[in-house]
Amino acid sequence: MDTIIEQAKDVLKIEAQGILDLIDKVGPEFEKAVQLMVKSKGRVIITGIGKSGLVGRKISSTLSSTGTPSIFMHPAEALHGDLGMVTRDDVVLAISNSGHTHEINKILPMIKKDMGARIISLTGDTESPMARMSDVVIDVKVSREACPETMAPTTSTTAAVAMGDAMAVVLMKMRRFGQKDFKRFHPGGTLGERLGTKVKEVMFTGDSVPTVKTGTSVYDAIVEIDSKNIGVTVVVDEEMRVAGILTDGDLRRALMRQENIYSLVVDEVMTPSPRAIDENISAAEALSIMELYQITHLVIIDDEKRLRGILHLHDILGKEEFRLNGGFTPA
Repeated sequence: MDTIIEQAKDVLKIEAQGILDLIDKVGPEFEKAVQLMVKSKGRVIITGIGKSGLVGRKISSTLSSTGTPSIFMHPAEALHGDLGMVTRDDVVLAISNSGHTHEINKILPMIKKDMGARIISLTGDTESPMARMSDVVIDVKVSREACPETMAPTTSTTAAVAMGDAMAVVLMKMRRFGQKDFKRFHPGGTLGERLGTKVKEVMFTGDSVPTVKTGTSVYDAIVEIDSKNIGVTVVVDEEMRVAGILTDGDLRRALMRQENIYSLVVDEVMTPSPRAIDENISAAEALSIMELYQITHLVIIDDEKRLRGILHLHDILGKEEFRLNGGFTPA
């Protein structure tokens, strides 16, 4: 009996061969399909059910993120009203390995006759009912599934995904979709850039850092917090060495202990010895520390513990809504 590793390698070999076999199937029909998509004034509407539906969602997502507007339409939902999303300016990409999927074959005549949209089929049977109702048929037939007894689609779904990727990349190049466009469509991708920067590039410095001296009244500290608007103030001694940090949370806890906190000084309510880092570590490392200790600020100090700046979580992640690991959401 084959070992686990041998079985896994066999699956990968079968699926890899399935993709390689597609190379000879890329011809005039593929080119015609791509031309339909690039010339369309509407969207590429993808439909499929079961595993083919999951493949369709992936292809739709890839198209949309690379410059070709696309949405997924579930064929069963289309029979109950979602068919209204199709217009004559759209191109419909139907996915079914067998080409005999009842729900798809029921909506294709309406899409073609009533909506006037062009239809492309991605199928393993180019003589199937779905193929016959299509304007363009792309053959994604595979010689064998990796699953024994073909109980589950494996190689066939891999092949369909690969052909969808081929379409998306060709369309991207035809549209001259470049890095600037990709960044515009993926604003969340800038997180990777921010995480690669040094803390000193994104931290608050100089007069932007909320700072009070030890012995300062709580009232004056609140004024400083309010004026700098990042929710904390750093407490330093006469030599600018960090003694503590006063946060909104510290103030709330102080109010729970004593109603009139204005009579207090910051030393009585601050958090002493706050988490502090060097300015030359990466933003990614700083983020890890914040996540570990469930905090939203880090004090930046030099080798002698003198204040260099302060880092807010928003300066790493941006000011959009986010959620840290474990469900912690900063205020």
